[in-house]
Amino acid sequence: MAAELSLAVVGAGPVGLALALHAARALPEARVHVFDARPADLDVSRDPRTLALSLGSVQEFERLGVWPSIAPASTAITAVHVSQQQPALLMNGLASVLRLPPPELLLTATECGVDQLGAVASYGAIVAPLQAAWFEAVAKEPRRLSARFGTPVAALKPAAGGVEVDAGIAELHDLAVVAEGGVFSTQARKALAHDYRQTAWVGQVTLAGPGAPATAGTAYERFTPQGPAALLPLPPLDGAARAALVWCVDAADDPVHDLDDAQRLAVLNQVFPPRVGRLVAITPLKRFALGLNAERTLVEGRTVRIGNAAQTLHPVAGQGLNLGLRDAHALVAALQAAPAAAGDFDAVLKRVEWQRAPDRWALIAATDFLARSFTWPLPGLASARGLGLAALQALSPAKRLLARQMMFGWR
Repeated sequence: MAAELSLAVVGAGPVGLALALHAARALPEARVHVFDARPADLDVSRDPRTLALSLGSVQEFERLGVWPSIAPASTAITAVHVSQQQPALLMNGLASVLRLPPPELLLTATECGVDQLGAVASYGAIVAPLQAAWFEAVAKEPRRLSARFGTPVAALKPAAGGVEVDAGIAELHDLAVVAEGGVFSTQARKALAHDYRQTAWVGQVTLAGPGAPATAGTAYERFTPQGPAALLPLPPLDGAARAALVWCVDAADDPVHDLDDAQRLAVLNQVFPPRVGRLVAITPLKRFALGLNAERTLVEGRTVRIGNAAQTLHPVAGQGLNLGLRDAHALVAALQAAPAAAGDFDAVLKRVEWQRAPDRWALIAATDFLARSFTWPLPGLASARGLGLAALQALSPAKRLLARQMMFGWR
């Protein structure tokens, strides 16, 4: 099968490039072509968008040989702290009367037996090494591999024995993998779509104090009445501890929009627990609409969608990129394992669909439930969520299972 395969990868983001590199190495006779609308000489290294990588994703980049180039610009996540802003029911003394544990969950790399749970890096710090590795691979094998940058794909059409890729001229390939997805607000609606009517404000903050996540390697997530807020550790800048901020609020009653930087810092210092440290500076924030936008199936004929092209999720779990990388790895592994004489791509894609379904749907369901729960006006719901965190903290086997899911997905 590998000798007969012509693979078109549409989208040169982290998922598309990782798939192309893996396919080029695992399928040494296959032809792999990467298409992207952006020009090849565009400097992507400066893109500051922050991405959270699970340990499984870090290991995937290690296998591809690009992690040594990413690691210096990344920060290891050695712990994840999830907590709940205590609702009035708990704050009025009920918690102390019932001797309830605090509504928080702490996962550490040490208790999971690993050096790190994952890492944080900018989009540019991840994509630039992947792109450089792909250009190097193309230079070594130009007859088999190609980098079709500055070449937008206008359409994908089913064709006899494959899929027709319209990129200025029509080309026939055995398989096409779409790995460019965009953000919720700009996407055409897929089969499963729901607007959470939440806004994510995204930027960076500077911290002071011993608990600052940039020095402790701790990622913080705080459940608030408006939605989740998260701090992801970043490399220090000029000796100052920094973190990436994702602050989700009600879009219809946005408490962030009209605030200046000093007011935003004051609110955030009330939102996050004292163990975080003190937020002392904040960059200009960008906002994004949040929603679920997912295909029911990864496969349609000879076209496979992965990453945000298959599912755009709420950032509450920070797992969108990691899910896409697992999809990419599974597809290449299935093509590699298929009998060379069979040539039955449709059967391979069907197996990939079934194999990826548990991991994919478990994550879609979990993030959708959490995201919707912030919009449900049910009495006691916040208290129940806080009690759930406390229960998980007390149950070591459940904590380890959750940590494994975060690091490697459903296996």
